[in-house]
Amino acid sequence: MFTCINQSCGTQWEPSDVVIKDEGQGPLFRCALCGARNYVKRIETKDGTVVYKQIEGKPLN
Repeated sequence: MFTCINQSCGTQWEPSDVVIKDEGQGPLFRCALCGARNYVKRIETKDGTVVYKQIEGKPLN
């Protein structure tokens, strides 16, 4: 479950409900309700499956 970081929004999203993309600042999804950027970290499991974990703030490149 992902949660929009915008304090006035806070909408919760299932991973299947968001589109994760890279807009030049690392992987993120935009909240469909308020448009806030919500950053995620890409993790590849031992079996090769890719999962995303939400992180606070903007990732350091």
